[in-house]
Amino acid sequence: QLQASGGGSVQAGGSLRLSCAASGRTFSTYAMGWSRQAPGKARDAVAAIMGHGSSTSYVDSVKGRFTISRDNAKNTAYLQMNDLKPEDTAVYYCAASLTGGLKGKYDYWGRGTLVTVSS
Repeated sequence: QLQASGGGSVQAGGSLRLSCAASGRTFSTYAMGWSRQAPGKARDAVAAIMGHGSSTSYVDSVKGRFTISRDNAKNTAYLQMNDLKPEDTAVYYCAASLTGGLKGKYDYWGRGTLVTVSS
């Protein structure tokens, strides 16, 4: 199971850190990803990290602002979001994948956490 948290309301330029806590003993074998779904839009991948954190990838719109990381000892993945913009407003989901990457197939999904950025 995956549990995302850390969403909230911030002004443009602000920061938030999302956390995704996973249960189970095989966390490090899964790549982790964050996706988001804005109102009226499809869900899109935002960032991904491989099992041992050796490789990360980002969608162009968040490069340089968002950082994905993980702590396998704590079974937790993170998404640090800086310089937030109103267009970042969305429900953010974490997910686990055996293949990984922004376009990989994600097998397990957590409930979303809402991020609202005001101008």
